[in-house]
Amino acid sequence: MRNWYMLTLVGKDRPGIVSEVSRILFKAGGNLGEASMSRLGGNFTIMLMLQMDSEKEEVVSLLQPVCDELGLLAHVDNIAGGLHHHIEPNFRLSVHGADQAGIVAAVTGSLAELKFNILNLESDVGGSPEKPVYIMHIEGFADCSLASLEKSLQPLIIEKEIVVHLVPIDTMLG
Repeated sequence: MRNWYMLTLVGKDRPGIVSEVSRILFKAGGNLGEASMSRLGGNFTIMLMLQMDSEKEEVVSLLQPVCDELGLLAHVDNIAGGLHHHIEPNFRLSVHGADQAGIVAAVTGSLAELKFNILNLESDVGGSPEKPVYIMHIEGFADCSLASLEKSLQPLIIEKEIVVHLVPIDTMLG
């Protein structure tokens, strides 16, 4: 029976991580599903869906040599997996402002009140150590109007002194 797992790997960024991990999983009969890979502050992280006949402990043992070699931490969880459940985003917003605690919580809290489903969130801190700027990009799906989203974010623009650019996405599916 094919089992679905969520595999998370974290370690210092270097070339070859994706190549080694995917090679080992392929040779063991693994099938990779959806994946997200990112570099954050000199660290690399992979989060991917994996389908294999092996039990969870076997997957961990299979990956341990490459994790030791590349200095990676691995975490494997059983999941109810499946492919082709992709939700297309219909809104994108960018947030910019002086870096301060609470921006993510405030913005995502306002979005959650309108049942906004965040599909992708990326953030970065730019500027300088003296004048850090927080930058966040969010794509998601909401069954509401652009005006409703703008209205829900308006108090934050004033309170947090942030700039928010909100645009609809037309995916033109056909």
